[in-house]
Amino acid sequence: MIRSVLVITTALAAAPLAAQTFEWGERNTDFEPASDSQFRAPLTDSGIALKHEVVADGLVHPWGIAVLGNNEGYLVTERPGRLRHIAFDGTVSEPISGTPDVLAEEQGGLLDVKLGPNFAQDRRVYLTYAKPLEDGTSATAAAYGTLSEDLTSLSDVTEIFVQTPGSTAPMHYGSRIVFNDGYAYITTGEHFTQEYREYAQDLDKTYGKIVRLTLDGEVPEDNPFVGQDGALDEIWSTGHRNIQGAMFRGDELWAIEHGPKGGDELNLIKPGLNYGWPVISYGKQYSGDPIGTGKAQQDGMEQPVYFWDPVIAPGDMTTYDGFLFNDWEDDVFIGSLVPGGIVRLAMSDGTVEAEERLLMELGRVRDVDAQEDGALVAITDKENGALVRITRDMD
Repeated sequence: MIRSVLVITTALAAAPLAAQTFEWGERNTDFEPASDSQFRAPLTDSGIALKHEVVADGLVHPWGIAVLGNNEGYLVTERPGRLRHIAFDGTVSEPISGTPDVLAEEQGGLLDVKLGPNFAQDRRVYLTYAKPLEDGTSATAAAYGTLSEDLTSLSDVTEIFVQTPGSTAPMHYGSRIVFNDGYAYITTGEHFTQEYREYAQDLDKTYGKIVRLTLDGEVPEDNPFVGQDGALDEIWSTGHRNIQGAMFRGDELWAIEHGPKGGDELNLIKPGLNYGWPVISYGKQYSGDPIGTGKAQQDGMEQPVYFWDPVIAPGDMTTYDGFLFNDWEDDVFIGSLVPGGIVRLAMSDGTVEAEERLLMELGRVRDVDAQEDGALVAITDKENGALVRITRDMD
């Protein structure tokens, strides 16, 4: 049962925190980083005391969050296939009607939600999801619809992307959607199996890729593989495993993806480049066997800006731009599924300079964003998941 609450300093709220003890843990591999800045930046304690309040709980595996302007609250997806509106006071709506059908199995379901870049004018909302296909397979897909003024329905729902080919494995769908300069960038996964992962290197498939489309789903003429024999025109970058976080910092596209056993990656994405999976990786198979060549570096394949071992199992991420935490301006906040909580990265000139672990007691954080007043908001991916608001403790 959905429960809507607003908790300030009750037992459901975290005690104010100024610092948390964290140790890196034992590595899974012994690969040397290509550069010193790629791995284990100094752990820091910013000394900022936080408190968090549960805005709404009882959410079933919430996966994506979009902050509505004008104090309208939030849109939140639940992986079983529901999109809900949650007001600032914690009131949770009935499921918003008109959402696409999804395959809600394993890691599949309704995934990301984002407001379109012209939402204030056209009320267009974008969704990514696991689309069931007629042959019993499924694929990552993206669509947009028009959100009603009363926040109860989507209309004119239009599909703009379907991954090809369909997959029999309901795993590793990605998927996030982000926007810049009139284009939509959609991340995908490679569906996990030993056979399917190889497709991340195939230009005639959209497994393990980032694709770039217009807001209406057309292929831009300046995409890097347009006109190349055997390549799909929508592909922007290749060689990814399972990208579940993406953002723009200025005009730079950044993505964060799950590694196997070790090797989660933060990447600066550039058109036409190959990010290596499953040929190279800073991780290894869950069985302990090597990945691909058994190496972490190879000519013609990009190195991550930063990687983790052990993993943080990254959800989505955001660059902070607000006044509540002015010490954290332009820092990156990443949801962590394992070991949980939020990872803060202090960055300068595209390099990670320091790392901090925050609110690890939240557990599996799937998405994190900032609202208009500067507070951070996060969702926890659990059977009884929650939307949580994070502010500075001023006591």
